[in-house]
Amino acid sequence: MSDVMYVSKESFEKMKKELHEMLTIQRPEASRAIAEAREKGDLRENAEYDAAKEAQGILEAKIAKLEIQVHSARIVDESEIDTSKVSVLTKVTFTNTATKKTVTYQLVGEKEANLKEGKISVSSPIGQGLLGKAIGDVAEVSVPNGLMKFKIENISI
Repeated sequence: MSDVMYVSKESFEKMKKELHEMLTIQRPEASRAIAEAREKGDLRENAEYDAAKEAQGILEAKIAKLEIQVHSARIVDESEIDTSKVSVLTKVTFTNTATKKTVTYQLVGEKEANLKEGKISVSSPIGQGLLGKAIGDVAEVSVPNGLMKFKIENISI
């Protein structure tokens, strides 16, 4: 994962809310589950205790990861986006020069990427190949099955 993660304001708020819930609700619940399991006897043969400890470890790992993401997040304001070149949060319409198929994707940060919603990560090979291109430019993208060329047709917000 890159040092800086670009996100929209909505996505940043969602991340902060999720982190707050983990810290204030899920973490105390995990501690209570461990305490309840501990009361049930010998810890060496207590599967419930082992499961509660494992669940707590997984939760702590998720919290640590989300804290890093929140601290490395940079909010991109849509009103300040320059549509003369492809950048984070722009919608790009491009044509595959080999297949003549035209598609539109929005370039987003890794956390927001969702192909079904038409959002690709700026750190993906295609995202990286499109960044900085202007309308009419041809982006050459190296993908696992060769080199693809995309002609930029439109850039919008």
